[in-house]
Amino acid sequence: MNNYFSIGKLVSAHGLQGELLVRHSLGKRSSLKGVTAIFLEERKNSFIPYFLQQVTVKDAEHVYVRLEGIDSKEAAQKLLPGQIYLQEEDFKAQTASSSPLALLGFTVEDAHHGLLGTVEEVIEMPMQVLVKVQIKGKEALLPVNEQSLVKVDHKKQVVHLDLPEGLVELYTQG
Repeated sequence: MNNYFSIGKLVSAHGLQGELLVRHSLGKRSSLKGVTAIFLEERKNSFIPYFLQQVTVKDAEHVYVRLEGIDSKEAAQKLLPGQIYLQEEDFKAQTASSSPLALLGFTVEDAHHGLLGTVEEVIEMPMQVLVKVQIKGKEALLPVNEQSLVKVDHKKQVVHLDLPEGLVELYTQG
């Protein structure tokens, strides 16, 4: 089974030809060069490919895309607001290694508790980034910021954190 990673979302329909404005979190300007299809999640864990016909860069976080079979403003609007996913291989090629999204799939290790789990989702918020990890079957949101981040080992795909005292216990007790 393929792994799919969310890179952003469809923001709005653009023009009358079915173009869509996409806001992405790739951490760099991108024309999605080399990507043939993006995926939209129709139902939970059911990803439908949409083939890219044209991509135009708007700025560092936005691109306009034209998708095969979407040729009117109405057709484009039916897809809104949708999360956009790439297959793992395309995701890794498109994401800047400095982008928080690049942490998806990495293992999280805490200085006091050791191995905690795998990053399932990256939530970017103003002033900080949260990573979602399953700890003993419970969903935990862990901060990745100047205080908690020790280092990111890109080679071994490990995020080393030194989390505030009591935070891991919030998720593991009870």
